[in-house]
Amino acid sequence: MKKLSKSITLIKDFYNVVVVGSGYGGSIAASRMSRAGLSVCLLEKGKEFLPGQFPDTLVTATKEMNFIGGKSQGIDRNGLYEFTMGNGINVFKGCGLGGTSLVNANVSIKPEPRVMEDPSWPTAIREDIASFHAGVDRAWEMLRPTPYPEGKNGYPVLKKTEAMRKSAAFMSEPFRLLDINVTFEDKQNHVGVTQAKCTNCGDCVTGCNVGAKNTTAMNYLPDAFNHGAEIFTEINVRHLEKHNDDWLVYFHPVGVGRENFDAPLMFVRAANVILSGGSLGSTEILLRSAQNGLSVSSALGKRFTGNGDVLGFGYNNDVEINGIGLGKKGTDAIANVGPCITSVIDMRERNELEAGMTLEEGTVPGPIRALIPKALIAFSRLAGKDTDRGMMDYMREKWRELRSLFLGAFHGAVKHTQIYLVMTHDDGNGEMLLNDGKLGINWRGVGKQEIFNKVNGEIYSATKALGGTKIPNPTWNKMMNYDLVTVHPLGGCAMADDAAHGVVDHKGQVFSSSEGTALHRGLYVMDGAVIPRPVGTNPLMTISGLAERSCSIIAKEMGLNLSYDFSLKQQQVSSDGAVGTGVQFTETMRGYFGLGETGDFEKGYQKGKAGHSEFEFTLTIQTDDIDAFVADEKHQARMIGTMLAPALSAFPMTALNGVFNLFVDNPTAPDRKKMGYTAKLYSQEGRQFFFEGFKDIFNDKGFDVWKDTTTLFISVYDGADATGTLLGKGKLVIRIADFMRQLRTIKAIHASDKGDGLRAVSAFGKFFGGNVFETFFKP
Repeated sequence: MKKLSKSITLIKDFYNVVVVGSGYGGSIAASRMSRAGLSVCLLEKGKEFLPGQFPDTLVTATKEMNFIGGKSQGIDRNGLYEFTMGNGINVFKGCGLGGTSLVNANVSIKPEPRVMEDPSWPTAIREDIASFHAGVDRAWEMLRPTPYPEGKNGYPVLKKTEAMRKSAAFMSEPFRLLDINVTFEDKQNHVGVTQAKCTNCGDCVTGCNVGAKNTTAMNYLPDAFNHGAEIFTEINVRHLEKHNDDWLVYFHPVGVGRENFDAPLMFVRAANVILSGGSLGSTEILLRSAQNGLSVSSALGKRFTGNGDVLGFGYNNDVEINGIGLGKKGTDAIANVGPCITSVIDMRERNELEAGMTLEEGTVPGPIRALIPKALIAFSRLAGKDTDRGMMDYMREKWRELRSLFLGAFHGAVKHTQIYLVMTHDDGNGEMLLNDGKLGINWRGVGKQEIFNKVNGEIYSATKALGGTKIPNPTWNKMMNYDLVTVHPLGGCAMADDAAHGVVDHKGQVFSSSEGTALHRGLYVMDGAVIPRPVGTNPLMTISGLAERSCSIIAKEMGLNLSYDFSLKQQQVSSDGAVGTGVQFTETMRGYFGLGETGDFEKGYQKGKAGHSEFEFTLTIQTDDIDAFVADEKHQARMIGTMLAPALSAFPMTALNGVFNLFVDNPTAPDRKKMGYTAKLYSQEGRQFFFEGFKDIFNDKGFDVWKDTTTLFISVYDGADATGTLLGKGKLVIRIADFMRQLRTIKAIHASDKGDGLRAVSAFGKFFGGNVFETFFKP
């Protein structure tokens, strides 16, 4: 499977639809809107991971952990495992191409009917529930969930599943195998992606390195790619602005070094924007947009829910569980661990909806297993409650603990530990808000709601059936004010009939005021943020069903035909898209620009300086293959960024379609070389300019290597290219401080390993240094 994402240097200035985020909502939006014939751009904050690239050790997993809260959040921070530290509740979610589908437990379960009948939903959904069910059916067809095939095709009956059967019988509650988004046979799937069968390694929630997990990166996203969607990763969308009939989507490219120069945000223009950054991400973007003047409902950020999530442990049971993932020890052979979650004790059908819950088993992913033995011993002493007694039982438990401590998590007490994930119904009264520009969650005391005592009792009963020690969520204690952790954040942009009660309407379109039903044309939210209440079980199928429903309605309102046929355009993603190792760097140059001076660069500079007409750019230069770059006689790379020129626009302009040429030979003057810069500039006001610059590399009298390599002579034209009216000329230079910052931004991209990256950077440095020596020092 090749990568789906493109280099950000290839982004266009305008799309019919910009989708922000690539979880279930965003991937569905990209697939369906591109199938409807629209030009689609998907922007994802996280990186793209292919099977085999996910962390499989504690060291590599730690590098992907991003803790957000307090002073730790930065515009350039990124990691696959994202933890948001809130007041009363903390959130774990995934950040990568595929969103949380990359790190969830794959469970597809339909909501209990009474959930969708609740008056918190818009009337249009409650009175036409068939449209929601049709959306669920479409999502089911794409995600292809299936139960774990125990006892078939070489897949064993799992110890943890047998333990759940025993717990369910003891509790007199219904047990069943769950439908999970996992492939259990080697095949090419319905969108042309080749997938390997599940090996039962148990590492679903740190990322599937086998390729068996049906994340959105295996279905909806390749489908969007096949239908022309352009996908860009490591793009941190900050806010939106309405401009005439279009939307400006402001973003920061992550990892290119622009923050070192305090550079302004870039933007892309769109007729329609679909926010799918998840409950936290979409809410944060709208909150920041509201701070920048966008009119939205005062309900924004409210009705946040953790979906009643509770984590617990049945520690050191009398029966084996085998609930520890293999990590780096995984092989192609089918193991005895199993997918993360395979079964459920379903307690949703109780007389009172809010008293219902689902209790599922899970696995600890292999990359973090080394932390588990000592942690569980500590938690069992602090908050554990043993469910059985007796001296012999006590001795066996201690012996198992010693085995785990000295032999590791595959032995002893940890081998006998069941992990529980429970989902129920909290009161859904959490709130998200911006504090000093950073998203915060405020829901102090949520863990003291009575429902969580009931959940604690059910975990105790499930553990008692197995003879273990019940351990609650480690943060659910008096010392930590009974704080919760959720992996299913919902709400913040809740659906409603009007703006007084919610943020979006039944199809996710954003209300344009704090009351009434007026809507922003072309602005939608399509993810878990729109769900107005907890669903009491894994929400991915609810989210997906709503997103499919919204896309169908939006396409009809646009007068477009939306085909769901799999027979066309499904083979493009199966070929190898490997590229070489590239190099990128970011530079800032500053100077002056003389508007109206069309004859001389120096005169333009002096005119601009006298009139305080400053000109500044911050550009990222990127080559995909350093070897091809050096071999190419034009030594050409791509370039994007921003330019500030008050004489042309009152706001920072985005520079796209840029071309950079490094040390190009001059056939008519062999002793001179040239560096070239060209780019199209797009202003917020809607104007377009063409930028052209060059550095003249020539060994004239004196030591001028610094001046030649850091002075850029610039021209700006009206329109899309140099055939337009020449508006002025000027000159830019690199300051010493900016040059030192620039050096910190030089890095290899898509290197196969660290050594390959060092070789690429070294090759670039050798090429640059060799040309400087040849021009200025060679006799």
